[in-house]
Amino acid sequence: MDTEQRGFPPNNADERTTLLAFLDWHRNTLRIKTAGLDARQLATPHPPSDLTLGGMLKHLAYVENWWLRAVMAGHADEPWASVDWDADEDWDWHSAARDSPAQLRDLYDAEVDKADAVIRSFATLDAPSARPSGRTGEHFNLRWVLVHLVEEYARHNGHADLIREALDGSVGS
Repeated sequence: MDTEQRGFPPNNADERTTLLAFLDWHRNTLRIKTAGLDARQLATPHPPSDLTLGGMLKHLAYVENWWLRAVMAGHADEPWASVDWDADEDWDWHSAARDSPAQLRDLYDAEVDKADAVIRSFATLDAPSARPSGRTGEHFNLRWVLVHLVEEYARHNGHADLIREALDGSVGS
C-alpha cells in the first residue's frame, strides 16, 4: 500500500465516520511504514530508543485487541490472555523479535479485523465498555476508545517515521 492508496479522511462527515476514517488512515500509515521490511529491519531499533517497527506492529495489534475486544466487548483473547505481563510489561514489544514479518503482519491485520467487528457491533458512540477503567472505575464509551486509538497511533506513527528513515532513508507521510 502506498500513500496514494491510503486516502485522506473526509473533510465534512458525521462524528463516527470521521473517527473511523482517521483510525483507518493511521492504521494504513503504520502498514506503509512497515511495508517491504525484512525480519532484521523490523527488529532494528533507532538508538537511544529500543523501539522497533516489528515491536510497534505487535504492540498496536495488542492495543487494538485490548481496547476493542477486551475493554469494549469483554473478551480475553490469545496470545494476549496468557502473557505474564508482570514478568515483562512490554512483552508485546520484546517478543516481536521472535516473530517473522508475515506473522507480525498477519497478527496485526487479524486484530484490526476483529476490532472492526466490535466497532460495527455498537450502534452508537455512547455505547459503554464491558470493563470499567482500572483508574476511575467508570466505564469508557466507544467514542473515548476510538479517540484514544487515534492518539495512540499518532504517537507511534511519529516514532515509525523516524525509525523507517533511519533504516533505509524512506520518508513521507
